[in-house]
Amino acid sequence: MSGGAAAAGAEPPHSPASAEADDETAELELSLLRFWRLPGQLLGIWRELDARAARLREEARGEDGRERWDRRPLIAFCAGAVFLTLMEYFGMPRHWQWVADHFAEMEYAGELDSTIWRDLSDPFDSRWGELCGHAWWAIWRVLGFLVFPVVLLKGLGYRLRDQHLRWRGTRAHLGIYLKAFALVLVAVVVASFFEGFQEYYPFYDKSHLSWAELLLWELLYVLQFLSLEFFFRGWWLKAGERLGSHAIFAMVVPYVMIHFGKELAETLGAILAGVFLGTLAMRTRSIWGGFLVHGLVAVSMDVAAMLQTTGLPRQWWP
Repeated sequence: MSGGAAAAGAEPPHSPASAEADDETAELELSLLRFWRLPGQLLGIWRELDARAARLREEARGEDGRERWDRRPLIAFCAGAVFLTLMEYFGMPRHWQWVADHFAEMEYAGELDSTIWRDLSDPFDSRWGELCGHAWWAIWRVLGFLVFPVVLLKGLGYRLRDQHLRWRGTRAHLGIYLKAFALVLVAVVVASFFEGFQEYYPFYDKSHLSWAELLLWELLYVLQFLSLEFFFRGWWLKAGERLGSHAIFAMVVPYVMIHFGKELAETLGAILAGVFLGTLAMRTRSIWGGFLVHGLVAVSMDVAAMLQTTGLPRQWWP
């Protein structure tokens, strides 16, 4: 880490707090099936995180006894707000439509010697126009949630592996995430019988036409979930580590807001998911388990909706 990052109060790569967290990772256990015990267990983890934050604040005190100011929350939350705004104003499928329509008009005017944009600008009759719109959306999510933050972090001298990207110890708590997925899968199956769910998923309406289109869409979909986990549960929680468990609850607010427009039950469920995955990511210093659950749930929702409506593809290629 650069001198500037260290001066900002960032945690050293091998601080005592970090070493202690490494020792505790293998002992992490949550009783997901005995759900009545879960609140108390989560509270215990939040207290651990608060104790860790207190140690970090103590380590950040200078010779005068004053805590060095930590610039990371300012950078993460303000830059993150800018990235979220860019995605909303430039990264929606409707913005792809504007681009396609613009080039289609140039083709009609004879300024471009092609017809591809005329085909792509019609999201209903075009075979690929809708997929291009969703690809535009997914690529912008990868840019805003992952690429832009990574460029910023590297430019400021922070190590990427410190942004809750550690692999070590992931297998030790993988079972917790798989149990969580199993529980959510039951809810997905139940939800798949409701018309609102069937109409909303999958985002790409032509997913059932071929396995190539379905797999390409799911790849884009899962990549944006990886980026999302890095943004909310990696970058933001690492930046707010001196806030302790309170960083989790602050992160959940904008995380839930990106679900606006979805079914009410799913949006409300994002509150619980955000708190749960945020707690585990901050406790284990790893987003990989949360990404696994998020990706599996997303794919299962698409598959469940398709099984109830169009069925799975019957051919490999368009």
